[in-house]
Parts: sequence; structure tokens; C-alpha cells
Amino acid sequence: MKKMITMGLMASALTLSANVMAGDVAAGKAKSAVCAACHGAAGISAVDMYPNLAGQKKTYLVNAMKAYKTKVRNGGMAMIMQGQAATLSDQDIDNLAAYYSSL
Repeated sequence: MKKMITMGLMASALTLSANVMAGDVAAGKAKSAVCAACHGAAGISAVDMYPNLAGQKKTYLVNAMKAYKTKVRNGGMAMIMQGQAATLSDQDIDNLAAYYSSL
């Protein structure tokens, strides 16, 4: 019985966290203005050294931004991205990822 209750609570927590962190595309679009300087207004960069963000998988974008925020991701233009990501909340990251993955 305890195992069933525990499993039910875990499933509820996962469902709740998935709903809370679903990502708001409109909020992500609004927050993306600073990203556009390097990654383009619609997530398509005009400069080879900056990657396109449009159409990337949401999980990849979340993981990348969190890795920059925690300074786990280094090299290349990491210092710029670390500074940008440092100002983002987890919800901001999820919203940006939802926006760019929707393009």
C-alpha cells in the first residue's frame, strides 16, 4: 500500500512540475529581445559563429541555458552566454526554450 501511495505522489509531482514548467511561448518571445542581437529576431542567426535557435528541441535549449548559467558549459562564446544566462530564472529559461522550439 505504501508503495502505491508513493508511486501516486511521485506521478502527481511529475505531472505538476511538467505543468508548471510547460513554458509560455508568448513570454519567451517577449524575453527573447536580448537574444536577437546574436541569434536573430526569429532565432536564425546571420553570423556563422552564433547558432540558430529556431526549431531546436526544447530540452536541449533548457539544458544548454542551465549549463551556461551554472558555468558548466565553457569554450567558444561561453562567457557571453554565461553572463546572459545568469540573469534568467528557471521559468525564463523554460519560456525561452518553449518559444525557440516552437519556431
